Amino acid sequence: MIESLREDPDVRAALDEMRPHEQHEEALERVAWSVLAEPGDGVAGALIAELGAHEALEVALAGRSRAQSGAGGRALAEGRARWRARADTRAVAEAIRSARDVGARLVLPGDASWPIALDDLGEHAPTLLWVRGEPLILSAEPRVAIIGARAASGYGEMLAAEFAGDLAMSGAVVVSGGAYGIDGAAHRAALGVDGRTVAFLAGGVDRAYPQGHRELLRRIVDTGAVVSEVPCGTAPTKWRFLARNRLIAAVSQATVVVEAGWRSGSLNTAGHAAALGRPLGAVPGPVTSAASAGCHRLLREYDARCVTTPAEIRELWGGALHASQDGERSDPDQVRVLDAITGRSSLPVLEICRRSGLAPDKVSAMLGVLELDGVVRRVEGGWRKAGEVGRRG
Repeated sequence: MIESLREDPDVRAALDEMRPHEQHEEALERVAWSVLAEPGDGVAGALIAELGAHEALEVALAGRSRAQSGAGGRALAEGRARWRARADTRAVAEAIRSARDVGARLVLPGDASWPIALDDLGEHAPTLLWVRGEPLILSAEPRVAIIGARAASGYGEMLAAEFAGDLAMSGAVVVSGGAYGIDGAAHRAALGVDGRTVAFLAGGVDRAYPQGHRELLRRIVDTGAVVSEVPCGTAPTKWRFLARNRLIAAVSQATVVVEAGWRSGSLNTAGHAAALGRPLGAVPGPVTSAASAGCHRLLREYDARCVTTPAEIRELWGGALHASQDGERSDPDQVRVLDAITGRSSLPVLEICRRSGLAPDKVSAMLGVLELDGVVRRVEGGWRKAGEVGRRG
């Protein structure tokens, strides 16, 4: 299916733009899988996990024997029928070119920007991610999902904005789904305080959905990230929205439902979060409000935590944000190292030594401890505070 694409100069040039300085074989194979399989296809996921993307394609399309595989024969036969119906070299080439044309990047498992939290989805993890914006934001911490009803009340939108703005201002990455209502309020509030926000879409990253959020999504691309697991040109459907929800739940270290009806799609996301063992919070509303019935259901049936303030949301992932933790450290050497790491540029160890007045071996030891605590992170060119990774200068 992809043999001719390896030599296609336009495809190779597009991949060079999306993944500079990288080998493209794995990317091509995973793009092919994103065309063949619907999001969350567990048979495809198990096949790729066992054999790798290349051999899995051979099994899926060429009918090669897979005696070593653990997947059931009937499931594989049904999978092959699904995948072969979509086996189109032109579709793979078009997915790559379309992504290049909108400035998207390809993020693969194992990349520095790959959010390893998605690996908890197992065979239902995405094959790859298509990203417009800054991919490194996907691995920045902490990440909190603020979600809820599209037909939100003024009360719900007010609280979503208050929570998202406060959390984003203190360093959290606000994750949501780009929809009207609670999602939009959370994204706008994060942008309003120059914070970071990520929108996971059910369709391709080249399609503004809903159309009324075209400008909002453009702003998110400028300072955050718009993400999808399906290729450009893919239309959002009801199934893909439900599949998208598992990514929001998995990538976030906590999920908060601000407002939701009894059968709201937000409960689907909450269910994924609960199944993955992620902390789950729900905001209570008036008992007479249908818009809060889903939140009350989460509190009663899903063991969600009642949250009413940004501080209570921070408690969901185990404490205050790194930014506030820094000031609580009692080790004076750690404090000096953290004080030295300022701004958005990465700093080499020798520069941190110069700023802190500590010897290189002491700085290296302190950086190691702080990295284990998740307060600093090693990046290209040196070290940054974890809350700064993924920000743009």
